[in-house]
Amino acid sequence: MTRVYDDPARFKDDAIDGFAQAYARYVARVPGASGFVRAGAGRPGKVSVVVGGGSGHYPSYAGIVGPGFADGCVLGDLFTSPSLTQVHRVARAAEQGGGLVLSFGNYAGDRLNFGAAQERLAAEGIDTRIVYVTDDIASGSSQEVDRRRGIAGTFTVYKVGGAAADRGDGLDTVERLMRAANAATFSFGVAFDGCTLPGQAAPLFTVETGRMEFGLGIHGEAGIRSTEWMPAPLLAQSLVDSVLAERPQGAGPRAAVLVNGLGATKYEELFVLYGHVHRLLAAAGVEAVLPEVGELVTSLDMAGCSLSVTWLDDELEQCWRAPADTVAFRRGQPDPRLPRVAGVALAATAPALRAVEKIDASEASIAAAAVARDALDAMLATVVAHEEELGRIDAVAGDGDHGLGMVRGLGAAVDAAGQAGGGAGTVLSAAGEAFADVAGGTSGILWGLFLSTIGTTLGDVEPVTGVRICAALRAGAGTLQRVGQAELGQKTMLDALLPFVDALDGGVEAGAPLAEAWLSAADTAERAAAETAALTPKVGRARPLAARSVGTPDAGATSMALIARAVGSVLASPPCAAPLNPSPPEGATPNV
Repeated sequence: MTRVYDDPARFKDDAIDGFAQAYARYVARVPGASGFVRAGAGRPGKVSVVVGGGSGHYPSYAGIVGPGFADGCVLGDLFTSPSLTQVHRVARAAEQGGGLVLSFGNYAGDRLNFGAAQERLAAEGIDTRIVYVTDDIASGSSQEVDRRRGIAGTFTVYKVGGAAADRGDGLDTVERLMRAANAATFSFGVAFDGCTLPGQAAPLFTVETGRMEFGLGIHGEAGIRSTEWMPAPLLAQSLVDSVLAERPQGAGPRAAVLVNGLGATKYEELFVLYGHVHRLLAAAGVEAVLPEVGELVTSLDMAGCSLSVTWLDDELEQCWRAPADTVAFRRGQPDPRLPRVAGVALAATAPALRAVEKIDASEASIAAAAVARDALDAMLATVVAHEEELGRIDAVAGDGDHGLGMVRGLGAAVDAAGQAGGGAGTVLSAAGEAFADVAGGTSGILWGLFLSTIGTTLGDVEPVTGVRICAALRAGAGTLQRVGQAELGQKTMLDALLPFVDALDGGVEAGAPLAEAWLSAADTAERAAAETAALTPKVGRARPLAARSVGTPDAGATSMALIARAVGSVLASPPCAAPLNPSPPEGATPNV
């Protein structure tokens, strides 16, 4: 278990602080962001490769920033994607005029946040490409490669891109080589025991004594197949057979080979395993080119290991062999002319202070903004009270951090709403932006967009009536469907939200007061969230462990229903009900 920590909620920040102090000769921390670029002076016109994802995977990502490897990295909280804002700040610090490649493992939260950052960078005139890694053969069939996760094979893909960028290749070439490396990389892993988040007493999953699980993820996810313990020769055979079965047609005999430790498997054990892997690969006619054995992409203290094979052609082999000099990986002697940095002056990347603007808002909307702040307070209180439960539900087929992420995001939303002036629109938009920035991950960007869309729809002038709230909620739900590419019945937060919105619409249209309609719709959301236990996840991190998820409700739907109930209680309280029940126009139905 994780034994060295202070405040568990600050574990990632404390680790980044320590890393920055220990390795200032290699990296420079980006002001206002959880990330690094190379230390030193940059080289104008160079392509920059920026990698990232959740913390807990060291030496990915901070340990591979340096000549011959990544130009910058951005780190989210434990097993959680960094936010759009964090990715954007690090990318701006790393950019040198040649364009950017953003690269990360294929997880929903990373794709959403890095994709949104790409759009923002493109709007600023910076040519930005995305290469996400899909090497984990356990998480999808060969017919659905785009749904596979990125695990230890990310190391090889990043190395190829970093080498190509440092030798002066253009953006098109760097992107092409990284995509080729990804298409040629296949990984398969085994777990002996789960990892434990800081401050938690129990691991995210356990493996029975005398057994092992194949097909694990690197975010505390369990494997997809459990077997009896087997000695190293048989374990190596199982890993090698699985990976060689994915060998692309026409692949040559040479391959980059990684045996990766997940955090608690000792190097000597990995060497024992590699000896058998090497023998089996040689017997199959495979020549391992500069193999690497050790901790390359970890999962906190998980006991386990993985095998990755990247089939090399001449171009990929040249990049794989190229020198590199980083905190965690050194090979050969990098060209002394190579810059130790990717990036513009770091001072320019610090978040600018916003000028205080006078916001035109009506008295009715300002009064509704006070209700919105009370609602956010209630939302935070309910997720704090249910944090452990939400984490337990999430850990069944995910990484167990849903409760923690919701607490973190809503805490930031409450703070931002308290500081924001103006009407309901401004307050909710500020809350959404803060939620997305601090929470990160899939829930972070989706809840951030949800709150921001509601705020934009309500605005700061018009009275906040039941009809307009229904329209705003439906607009927010539509944004989640569009951005998250999810639908009803796929075991997501939408399975509680969409029935809630339909029920609220119906109640308001029938003439019920807003609080009454809302509480009745909350009943609907709670039933819908409970019914997700029977569903099989179709999207997101739980999808590879779909069978294990059946019987447990979705954590996102559960938190949505809890929040709906909490907000309903606020709306029903007399101090809050009045601003949302303005006198209707003469002749109108008083349905709010």
